[in-house]
Amino acid sequence: MFEAIREAIEAHDPIIIHRHSSPDGDALGSQIGLKHLILTNYPGKTVYVVGDEAGRYAFMADTDMDVVPDEAYRTALAIILDTSGRALISDKRYETAKSTARIDHHLFIEQIAQYEAIDSTYESCCGLITQMAIECGWRIPDIAAQSLYTGMVTDSGRFRFDSTSARTFRLASYLMEHPIDTDEIYHNLYSSTLEQAKLRARFVQKIVLTPHRVAYIYTTKEEMAGLDADLFSISRGMVSVMNDIAGVDIWVNFTEADEGVFCELRSSRFNINPIAVKYGGGGHKKASGATLHSRGEAMQMLNDLDKMAEENQ
Repeated sequence: MFEAIREAIEAHDPIIIHRHSSPDGDALGSQIGLKHLILTNYPGKTVYVVGDEAGRYAFMADTDMDVVPDEAYRTALAIILDTSGRALISDKRYETAKSTARIDHHLFIEQIAQYEAIDSTYESCCGLITQMAIECGWRIPDIAAQSLYTGMVTDSGRFRFDSTSARTFRLASYLMEHPIDTDEIYHNLYSSTLEQAKLRARFVQKIVLTPHRVAYIYTTKEEMAGLDADLFSISRGMVSVMNDIAGVDIWVNFTEADEGVFCELRSSRFNINPIAVKYGGGGHKKASGATLHSRGEAMQMLNDLDKMAEENQ
């Protein structure tokens, strides 16, 4: 699955690694991990990482993005990681690269690159990169192992989501042959300040149920302006306050921003991905996202989710 991309890496210089905007641990972990895998196994290669800031994942090593001149793309291989659709890619200059490749674990929506390695059975893009390293016989430096392990943890929900498999644990075990401080990783990922705990409690109070028990939260731009939190912390961070509510199998978090209404869709039982795709988004069967144009469109999506819940009662 990875042979064409490995050959493309060997044939190009520089390598410029992209991922989706508003990165999570998997996007950054796979980006940092692949960077250091290439630097270690192909000495002399120039490798850049590009995209928006790491945000709450800045605790991970080497998350500062590079400033890359446009002309570097003329001879470059641009590799896009952890991204199912073109609209989600941070830094659109990948389109100007000499060659392009993609490695991704989301459900397929569209072809983005010349060379693609996509497998939605993996719990994370970091898992795919780890598998690639094994198949290519690459040496894994410690920083790559720690970055890839962190991404596996975040996208598997601490190895709890049903995307976790025996292969997940085998790959995680392989990475843990390296010195990885799991206490530090978990502390940085999951500890919260008192203010953050209070914010989560505030969002619990905002939960609403549809007639067929789809849970949702809607946060307006005006409400966002009054919060001491960034968009990612509210949109992606607060969808989890609806986890594990008895009798709720589908939940969605709507957050207004200048770019539109950010939607994070989740389900414990059903494939909600087609609804995300219908509205221009994508992701996984039970965890997807989309960006909508208006509150009215968000309510249309909510109605579609409510119909899904009704049909499955």
